[in-house]
Amino acid sequence: MPVATMPPHRHDLFASARSGGLRRVAHRVLILVAAAAVGAGLLTAPAHAAPTVDEIEAQIDKKWEQLEPTIEQYNKVRAQLKVNRQKSANLQKKIEPLALQSELALNRVGDLASRYYISGPSHDIGALLVSAKPDTLTEQLTILDRLASQERKEVEGVLAVRAKYDGEKQKLDALIVTQTKQQNELAAKKKQIDAEIKQLEASMPKTTVKTAACPTINGVVSAAARTAIKTACGKVGKPYVWGATGPNSFDCSGLTQYAYKAAGIYLTHHTGDQWNEGKAISRGDARPGDLVFFFSGLSHVGLYLGNNTMVHAPRAGKPVQVSSINTMPVAGFRRPG
Repeated sequence: MPVATMPPHRHDLFASARSGGLRRVAHRVLILVAAAAVGAGLLTAPAHAAPTVDEIEAQIDKKWEQLEPTIEQYNKVRAQLKVNRQKSANLQKKIEPLALQSELALNRVGDLASRYYISGPSHDIGALLVSAKPDTLTEQLTILDRLASQERKEVEGVLAVRAKYDGEKQKLDALIVTQTKQQNELAAKKKQIDAEIKQLEASMPKTTVKTAACPTINGVVSAAARTAIKTACGKVGKPYVWGATGPNSFDCSGLTQYAYKAAGIYLTHHTGDQWNEGKAISRGDARPGDLVFFFSGLSHVGLYLGNNTMVHAPRAGKPVQVSSINTMPVAGFRRPG
């Protein structure tokens, strides 16, 4: 039986179509693969992990080391300004009587000058000159010389008072210039310090946790700890059930496991393992969100809230609750994560 053959031109068209179809299929496959890769994060730019609380605190400590000398310089200038203001007040007290004394002396000289300018020498001095006799000439000249000397001393006294006043006034004016400069420097430094402190405060994580079942907790510097505390406190009142890990009942390590699981940190449902899965923390350095363990055999664990309190699942017959850590012997603290 003869086999049907395809005309050459149709064969070429079919081959071309098949080739184009394969290219389209391959293109679609590449798109799908790329999309999957993007979804999986394979083609994204490498992500930089957010700094940890300890890293942020280290950055703040370093920044504070740079800022503290500026603060101390601010304190130094402020102390100097306080001293200079006192000096200024003291000079002002000195200047006020000097200014009055200078003004009075100048008024007396001015009156004397005006009288001689308008009416000439006084009648007594004129009579003395007119009735002068040769035998009294020496006495007359002595009187005139004494009068001139008195006037001269008065003028010299006024000039001395005025010079003292001007000298003190120059000191005060110079001090005022210095004070103004110091005030401007203080304002600039205060603005700089306030801005840098605000920047440091903004970089700190939120540290307050408020829940209905627990007291307001301050000093929670870890986002994971905040989540764990809110989660555990939200379970206050839930019953204790041996071996339970939530969400409606818990034993002690089941509660801490459940709380930190909500924060993305996975702990083993066993107090001994949780002890080894956390970072050792001294009691003095313990902060809200740390795990607190009890008894030498580490048979009980709670979530520390600060101020010697914790949220925990105590025992059968007692629901999840907030209580003091001092009711049992504390074995130590661990920080998850």
